[in-house]
Amino acid sequence: MGYRVAVVGATGNVGREMFNILEEVKFPVEKMHAIASRKSIGAEVSFGSQIIKCEDLEQFDFSKVDIVLMSAGGSISAAWAEKIGAAGAIVIDNSSHFRMDPDVPLVVPEVNPDAVNSLPKNIIANPNCSTAQLVVVLAPLHAEAKIKRVVVSTYQSVSGAGKEGMDELWEQTKGVFVLGAPEPKKFTKQIAFNVIPHIDVFMEDGFTKEEWKMMAETKKILDPSIKLTATAVRVPVMVGHAESVNIEFETPLDEDDVREILRDAEGVEVIDKRENGGYMTPKESAGEFPVYVSRIRTDPTVDNGIALWCVADNLRKGAALNAVQIAQLLHDKGLIKQKTPA
Repeated sequence: MGYRVAVVGATGNVGREMFNILEEVKFPVEKMHAIASRKSIGAEVSFGSQIIKCEDLEQFDFSKVDIVLMSAGGSISAAWAEKIGAAGAIVIDNSSHFRMDPDVPLVVPEVNPDAVNSLPKNIIANPNCSTAQLVVVLAPLHAEAKIKRVVVSTYQSVSGAGKEGMDELWEQTKGVFVLGAPEPKKFTKQIAFNVIPHIDVFMEDGFTKEEWKMMAETKKILDPSIKLTATAVRVPVMVGHAESVNIEFETPLDEDDVREILRDAEGVEVIDKRENGGYMTPKESAGEFPVYVSRIRTDPTVDNGIALWCVADNLRKGAALNAVQIAQLLHDKGLIKQKTPA
């Protein structure tokens, strides 16, 4: 017997990917509901061989479902997640709204699976896309030789900004070769044939909120003692985030040991040949589950330093896949309470 599942934000990029992955991993679903805003009532989404029509968020009775995957933005999560949790469903929320709430676990199943054992609000937060792929790589290394400091530069695809971001890159790229690129609307500058060192809003200390999320979320998920600084950059790539990561350990860790540790790590694949093309790029990561690690090398400028490159599909491990993996984790632990059908 399966669960009654609802996906809130069913028509968005991540919502549609949630349906795809739930089907791919054969998550036990008895009844699937697609939930969206009123303007999308009746819109159709695919779940395996089924075509499901979207239902209205405002009118839906969440007391009849067991688990809810939310990817509809922070304002929707703020208004609805606690109500849904109080109705008895476990909410896995992809927005940033609850990530730093002390009563809401922030979970990457490969890193901190036991965090789901206590759910005071019946809500579990999904981390930021760039954080999720990073901590999957850092966690097994931190367990072997404690991490002191991390410096990260991200190369984040436009799909992280939703369909509007993808459309803007497409239209500007076409325009460059015809009548000139249209003026940016979603991004602050032209994204086609350019990179933009600005994701989310600026904070008083000069970091952007995207960079702050990586710093704060890594501490909550992995270890509050880790010092991390980040520069988040939007690049003209449709799907797949990449990160250049410099790690300083408290004790020595040889680059060959790093390769072996990561080869054995859950959710990680090492593709690291010192030859032309012997590394992964966002293009190859699109549609895949793992976080890929390449370019592992010793950093001779600091004691116990290692540099590496990691890429992942941000719509999958950075969002939808991690949410489904949390659902699988809850299932494996027997933590989803199935309601008796009316």
